Amino acid sequence: MDRYTPAEIEEKWQKAWAEQGLNKTSNDLSKPKFYALSMFPYPSGDLHMGHVRNYTIADVIARVRRMQGFRVLNPMGWDAFGLPAENAAIERNIHPAEWTHKNIAQMRSQFDQLGISFDWDRELATCSPDYYRWTQWIFLEFFKAGLAYQKEATVNWDPIDQTVLANEQVDSAGKSWRSGAVVERKLLRQWFFKITDYAEQLLTDLNQLTGWPEKVRLMQANWIGKSTGAQVTFTTEVGDDLVVFTTRPDTLWGATFMVLSPEHPLVEKLTIPEQAAAIAAYQTAAAKKSDLDRMADGQEKTGVWTGSYAINPVNGEQVPIWIADYVLVDYGTGAIMAVPAHDPRDFEFAKKFNLPIKVVVQPEGETLEGATMTAAHVGGGAIVHSEALDGVPAGKEPGQSVEAAVQWLEANGKGTGTNNYRLRDWLISRQRYWGAPIPIIHCPNCGAVPVPDADLPVKLPEDVAFSGRGASPLAQLESWINVPCPTCGTPAKRETDTMDTFIDSSWYFLRYPDAKNDQQAFDPAIANDWLPVDQYVGGIEHAILHLLYSRFFTKVLRDRGLLNFDEPFKRLLTQGMVQGKTYKNSQTGKYVLAINIADLTHPIDPETGDALEVVYEKMSKSKYNGVAPGDVIDKYGADTARMFILFKAPPEKDLEWEDADVEGQFRFLNRVWRLVSEQGTGEEPKDNSKLKTQNSKLSTSSFSKPEKELRRAIHIAIQAITEDLADDYQFNTAISEMMKLSNALTDAPCKESPVYAEGIETLIKLLAPFAPHMAEELWHHLGYMESVHLQPWLVLDESALIADEITLVIQVLGKTKGTIQVPAQAAKEELEQYARESDLAKRYLDGKEIKKVIVVPGKLVNFVVV
Repeated sequence: MDRYTPAEIEEKWQKAWAEQGLNKTSNDLSKPKFYALSMFPYPSGDLHMGHVRNYTIADVIARVRRMQGFRVLNPMGWDAFGLPAENAAIERNIHPAEWTHKNIAQMRSQFDQLGISFDWDRELATCSPDYYRWTQWIFLEFFKAGLAYQKEATVNWDPIDQTVLANEQVDSAGKSWRSGAVVERKLLRQWFFKITDYAEQLLTDLNQLTGWPEKVRLMQANWIGKSTGAQVTFTTEVGDDLVVFTTRPDTLWGATFMVLSPEHPLVEKLTIPEQAAAIAAYQTAAAKKSDLDRMADGQEKTGVWTGSYAINPVNGEQVPIWIADYVLVDYGTGAIMAVPAHDPRDFEFAKKFNLPIKVVVQPEGETLEGATMTAAHVGGGAIVHSEALDGVPAGKEPGQSVEAAVQWLEANGKGTGTNNYRLRDWLISRQRYWGAPIPIIHCPNCGAVPVPDADLPVKLPEDVAFSGRGASPLAQLESWINVPCPTCGTPAKRETDTMDTFIDSSWYFLRYPDAKNDQQAFDPAIANDWLPVDQYVGGIEHAILHLLYSRFFTKVLRDRGLLNFDEPFKRLLTQGMVQGKTYKNSQTGKYVLAINIADLTHPIDPETGDALEVVYEKMSKSKYNGVAPGDVIDKYGADTARMFILFKAPPEKDLEWEDADVEGQFRFLNRVWRLVSEQGTGEEPKDNSKLKTQNSKLSTSSFSKPEKELRRAIHIAIQAITEDLADDYQFNTAISEMMKLSNALTDAPCKESPVYAEGIETLIKLLAPFAPHMAEELWHHLGYMESVHLQPWLVLDESALIADEITLVIQVLGKTKGTIQVPAQAAKEELEQYARESDLAKRYLDGKEIKKVIVVPGKLVNFVVV
């Protein structure tokens, strides 16, 4: 057999597998199902090492489950709508579809190079009309359920280009990426999904997700952000209601002012003429800040008094109404009661604007006075100056002040106990072209009218111009906008917003099992057969939004009678990042390309002469630390790339790229190649059906000692690797076990034994999910006709694990003097006898009195001597 040439054999088997349809999903319903899914990529044009890690992990899982007798669904598609394609259209003067499909073709070819066993018959692209037709249909299901609605919301507005910007298009200085203008916040009428209706379910059902990392479940719980408290209504001087939610209703008697968001709808009505100019100027300034900037810790508190007052419902006192940017219009009710004595933000605000501070929680053993406080008191104590609550212990536990306050409010008709959630309704409108059009027609008579199912999809028009300026290209195309109302025939207008691309990825996993269905988004019977996904693999960066939205979609479609399960993903693996060696100038913050550094052992910035910091950071073009998968494949082959990416670190940990470690895996595969090359060839083709009983036909009674030792090594490997690939997926230790088996085979003196042949075949089967091309080549080299990937997973023979002999350590006064071989089944008394009779005992115990003998069965014998 010739030397190992990965490029040749990988191309050979990729072509053969495609011709054989090896990766097509089995429809054999007698087999248990296993749905293996990797988060689908955005088609940027090139795979990076993060992709290689993600998709190789899922591929090994899928391949192992196939060999274990499951019918496996392992599909792939493209999250193909989004801003980058539209930017490319502007920069390159080509249509987004052309750019996208070119990138898809390139990345699909790269996937094939890696030997990923995707079932390409189920491929989908979210930008394809036969996909977004059903995205639009699902939108209408939400609309029918009352879960899709319009309201005004703030957007990033470029005042020069007169266009809406995505958050990614606003730089760190708050300026437009294209025009350089300072970005403003502007109210526009936009579409929302009412995810808050499912907040409690999304929170409580996290308990079902025992196969998810605890960190991810905690992140989602924090994002949903349930808080328990009370809803209380303050009344303005002119009779308008100002509703607030508070988690500390027990401090209502300490509220000395109110704060509204600058965007609150009552601000204009509440502003007296003398304050109008100041209020308007403040609103303009607030509109230029992001929500993150407004809520950031350490921000100096600013605000303006409206000139109006509200009545505190618990004591009838007048409190001034201010506006301030630390209150957000879409968080809670957009209004808060301010209790400066017991809230740090309110305290800072009150101090700055000389507002009253009233203590209503007095710590034990102290007497706080508002005028002399230097910080808010947020700890415990007793309630004071609060009428019916005076003397009640402050706190949220049963019998403490929060519970007592809610009871008082409800009994006196002043408020109600309730829950609040940090989770906001999902703004899904995007004022851009490259997305799924929202299937609504606005009629002057009928209002918002759904596009009839028969008219779906609402296709994106192709005769559009991309400039990046002005309204969305769709909003400028009159021939597309103007249509008759489907209900009454009156001239009407299409909705020109497109959907957030997170919508496309919130249901794609439901489409794969029935990807070619042109009558339904999916057949419920097929979806309910394959779902939930058994193993989902993707980055931690999707821990909140994508996963939360997918859970939300699943619950809504369940409630629409389409699905019979609560959660879309049983198990979740969030793989760590791939990090590259990075050379950074800590003085300038700039990164330096390695080839520009004269001496990498003492790296110096060639421009400044500064010593460079050498760190591992996430691979990125801007950091000059990336490694192109194609370069590694060209040099070492895809199997080596796969083996390295799996061996270097446990899947959930970050991986530090080292060329030397890649070389190490290449050497290991070459050792396996040489090991198998010496076995077989020249034989008649073997019938794979006979393999299922091969192990059981081996007669163990006549095995020599080396054969028994080798067979034990074989089955130790089977046991350990099967366990490593069961749930936690410890691929790195699985490869270590293969290396041990390879070494055992290399050292075995019984090369002509059927046990040795069993070991060679076992090693190839164990290697097959990890290095599929080499394993296939070696399997056929042994004379087999059928693919190694169609073979059953290895069966452990527990009897082979029983050792005939064990190594017994001999100690004298706790110090090891050597080892001896003894029968594995020897009893405690026998072990002592073997030890006493050994040459070691004779040498080290001669002439000494033995006071005590300590026997640890299976491990050691320790002589205590005088």
